[in-house]
Amino acid sequence: MQQNEWVYDWNTATPPQIPPGTRVLLDDETLRDGLQNPSVCDPRIEEKIEILHLMESLGIDSVNIGLPGAGPRAAAHTEALAREIATNRMKIKPNCAARTHENDIRPIVEISQRVGIAIEAATFLGSSPIRRLVEDWTVEHLQRTTEKAVKFAVEHGLPSMYVTEDTIRTDPDTVKRLYATAIRNGARAVVLCDTVGHATPNGAFNLVKFVVEEVVRLSGEKIRVDWHGHNDRGLAVANSFAAIAAGAHQVHGAANALGERVGNTPMELMLVNLRLMGLIDRDLSNLKTYCEKVAAATRTKIPPNYPVIGHDAFRTATGVHAAAIVKAMQKGNERLADDVYSGVPAHLFGLEQVIEIGPMSGKSNVLYWLARHQIPADDALVSRILDAAKQSARVLTDAEIRALCTEPAPR
Repeated sequence: MQQNEWVYDWNTATPPQIPPGTRVLLDDETLRDGLQNPSVCDPRIEEKIEILHLMESLGIDSVNIGLPGAGPRAAAHTEALAREIATNRMKIKPNCAARTHENDIRPIVEISQRVGIAIEAATFLGSSPIRRLVEDWTVEHLQRTTEKAVKFAVEHGLPSMYVTEDTIRTDPDTVKRLYATAIRNGARAVVLCDTVGHATPNGAFNLVKFVVEEVVRLSGEKIRVDWHGHNDRGLAVANSFAAIAAGAHQVHGAANALGERVGNTPMELMLVNLRLMGLIDRDLSNLKTYCEKVAAATRTKIPPNYPVIGHDAFRTATGVHAAAIVKAMQKGNERLADDVYSGVPAHLFGLEQVIEIGPMSGKSNVLYWLARHQIPADDALVSRILDAAKQSARVLTDAEIRALCTEPAPR
């Protein structure tokens, strides 16, 4: 039996917004934008290097390795990461954040020259009317700043990625003027930002489509269009896919949705959904390791109910659910067991379904646990474990269940 014979998929009842075969690039912001989260600790360089290699193992295309203009520690870490990429001939491509002035761009130039690899300069500045009001900026001032910064980067041999903050709340005329200025002066990638998490999927689609049609195509140049989103409304993943549907080539994200306030688009959930939608086909068995390493290095925690990589993502202690999973397992079909009570197949990410015993469990939970641990399941033992579970306020630990298995039978 094939999967499509037991699952009717309304997701594919109409043609997908993103055509099959569309190449989607991913830029990992964990080690730069992700570290702006007020609750994180800046990892040691050894930890950052380990995370960098996990990104490589997941097939992530590019990585922001820092903002070297921020100070000596940032500069040293940025150079160490660039050197790691160069020395190991890694496929992942580095970029660095910089404000739109020479003092931030020059350190990228120097690191690129010392290490001997191209580093894309992601020069950013605010653009929205509200920011211009607060800063007393004019659009003409932003155009002059853009021209000077992009020219400086390009003249010093850096690929230029031009970024406007808060693009999603910026008027169309300013968007056109700033991006056209950047492209005219040598930028070959533009980044549209939802800096404050304002966007909805409709807004992300509209903005990207506007820039593709009104700026990029009219330029006559080959320009990469990026989407950089934040998750304040809980829509970051949906917004990223809307941006891709509108023509974005690359989307940015950070492990575990780290970043300012509630964070960036979660990189792991982009990878999960790209895999489930058939837009990528790669080994994602290191996904949980990547997320757990980032959490440990930044001294943050992954919520237990977090999709796919959370502790509870593939656990169940509910009797009805467990019974169905056990019956599926007894049919000898891993995919059937994966799918019967889960919309995400655990095996695609190097994980598996886990059945626990708790107050909402049934006999199937106990029988499965005993079989898994090769313990004979007589009626008295099953009843003793199930009675203990029903009196508990939580799932029983393996140690507690084993203790119940070794209790002497009542006389």
